Amino acid sequence: MKRHRRLISFDWAMKRLLRSKAHFGILEGFLTELLREEIQILEILESESNKETAADKQNRVDLKARNAGGEIILIEVQYQRQFDYLQRILHSTARTVVENLDEGQPYGEVVKVISVSILYFDLGQGEDYVYHGATRFIGLHRQDELRLSEAQQDLYRRQEPHALFPEYYLIKVNQFDDVARDSLDQWIYFLKHEEVPEGFSARGLQEAKEQLDILKLPEAERRAYARYQDDLHQQASMVESSYGWGMHQGRKLGREEGREEGREEGQLQERRRIAQSLLDLIADDQLLAEKTGLSVGEVRGLREERQRG
Repeated sequence: MKRHRRLISFDWAMKRLLRSKAHFGILEGFLTELLREEIQILEILESESNKETAADKQNRVDLKARNAGGEIILIEVQYQRQFDYLQRILHSTARTVVENLDEGQPYGEVVKVISVSILYFDLGQGEDYVYHGATRFIGLHRQDELRLSEAQQDLYRRQEPHALFPEYYLIKVNQFDDVARDSLDQWIYFLKHEEVPEGFSARGLQEAKEQLDILKLPEAERRAYARYQDDLHQQASMVESSYGWGMHQGRKLGREEGREEGREEGQLQERRRIAQSLLDLIADDQLLAEKTGLSVGEVRGLREERQRG
C-alpha cells in the first residue's frame, strides 16, 4: 500500500479548518461513513473549544455541529487517559439536551444528540476498535423490545425509542489493526496515521487529502501546527517523566522507612509518597489511584491534607 505524505491531524483540522463551511465536506464524509446515512452539516455551534484560550494546549478538542435532520453531533478527540471519560460524555450529552430545550417547550422538542469520541488511549476492556451505544428497552419476561406507537412515530418521525435518546460512538484509534476492510476503516486509518494511501475512496477522504496537506498551509499556520504538536508531546512526556520520578523517590524513601516500620507499612508509605509527589501533576484522582495502588479515597485524603497544610 503506497503511502502519501502526512496530513494535518484531524484534531487540528477541527480546531482551525472544519469550523468553516468551505470544509464541511470533510466532516460530512466522516460522519456519513460512521453513521451509515447521508449527513449534511448545517452549522457549527458554540462549544468549549470554539474559543482561542489557554485550553487550546490541553489534550482534548471538541466540535459541535447540527445536521440537516436537526440532530446535534458532538465530536471529540481525546489523547490522554481519563478514567471518568464515560461519565464526561454522558454529562456533555445531557447538558446539550438541556441547553437546546427552551423554557415552555414540550418534551417532544428534545433534540437528538449523537456523541462521537475519537480516542487515542485504551478506554475500558474490549477487543473491537469501534463501539456504539444506544438506549433500548427490553422486556424482563418476554425479552421483546419496546416500540413506538403509530401516533408516536408520527410525532417524533422515528420508528423506535432508541432513536430518541443520545447515541455514543467510541473509536479507539490505536487499537485499529491497519487493515482497511471498509470505508469507515479507511477513515480510521487516516485518523491513526494522518495520511491517505492511494486507492482509498471513502467519502470526504480525497477532500481531506487535498485540503489538509501540511505543505499547503501558510507559513504562520505551519508554525502554529508544529507548536501544537510539540505541546501534545510535551504534555505526555511531563506526565510520564513526573510519574517515573515520583516512583523513584517514593521507592527510595519507602525502602529507608520500610526497614523500620515493617514491609507492609513501608510499602503503604511508599505508595503515599509517590502519590504526594504527583498530586500537582495528575488531577484525576482515579488515574492517580491506579498509578500508585492507593484507593481513590486515600488519594482524596492526601489532597485534603495538602489543602489543610
